[in-house]
Amino acid sequence: MKKKKSLIKGLSFSPSRALGISQAKTKVAKATGIPTNKAGRQRKAGKMLGL
Repeated sequence: MKKKKSLIKGLSFSPSRALGISQAKTKVAKATGIPTNKAGRQRKAGKMLGL
């Protein structure tokens, strides 16, 4: 299967960024100190448990 090509080279569209979801997740993560991605949460939990 071929990848869909953008009309303008180097331009991509992200609905998440357009709706402000990315910015909201970043603000929550900074305010709480808890990462929003799975690997970040696991890393933080491991550090807290001393693993």
